[in-house]
Amino acid sequence: MPPTATVLAGDCTTEFIPATDDRRVHRGRVVVLAKPDRTLLVHDRSGYQPVAWLTRADSLTVEADDDGFAITARDGDRTLSVRSHGAGETVEVPISAAGTPVGECPDSDCGAALVRTGGDVVCLGCGDAYGLPAGASVRDDATCEDCGLPVMEVARGEQFRLCIDYACDSLTDAVRETLDRRFDCPDCGRDLCVREHRGRAFLGCDGYPDCETAFSVPAGTLAVTCLCGLPRFETATGVRCLDGTCERERETGTAGGDGT
Repeated sequence: MPPTATVLAGDCTTEFIPATDDRRVHRGRVVVLAKPDRTLLVHDRSGYQPVAWLTRADSLTVEADDDGFAITARDGDRTLSVRSHGAGETVEVPISAAGTPVGECPDSDCGAALVRTGGDVVCLGCGDAYGLPAGASVRDDATCEDCGLPVMEVARGEQFRLCIDYACDSLTDAVRETLDRRFDCPDCGRDLCVREHRGRAFLGCDGYPDCETAFSVPAGTLAVTCLCGLPRFETATGVRCLDGTCERERETGTAGGDGT
């Protein structure tokens, strides 16, 4: 289940004590929103700007009973507190990430919307989340034949179409079929092998640990070969050598490479 936010409303005194001595106090009928990341927002009747706020505080406490409520957020030397005058209203509501719709959860017990938010695809119902590799685009017109989740397109040497669930389709395995042992280590001449670290594929020398040469695989497709012998990749920001520090990169760009 998604986490909950606390919404409080009533005649309140709001006090904000910053790190300086500029203490600010407001009184009025406001709506207070306490988010799961310990962000506290206090809104009055006008505009989108809060009367007071504290973002991702170190601590946030809410106390409520029949006589009213009090909520306090602290972040270092800063404190934001809201105290109601009278009972007021308090309610817990489910809240989730908001993003671009990309399909529906294939779980028959859920079926809620799937949205892309930042680097993840998240289910608004069961809360399942799937991390996406850099540069991936999620298709809204294709689903995985095995699990029913959306399919993504991602470039790592070649353009791949894979399930967003790593358990279904391994991006590292796809990259391995394309790039494994295809190029030589520029330092010792041995093969560059596709390996994985924290879910990310990279090319590392087969001579490890004697040779620790390694390169991350850019989000792009293979272009011409650099004059240094390593591959170049066509990326969203231009063509670049696998070695981001390559001194022959500019020379290759001028000469056009060998076209392989």
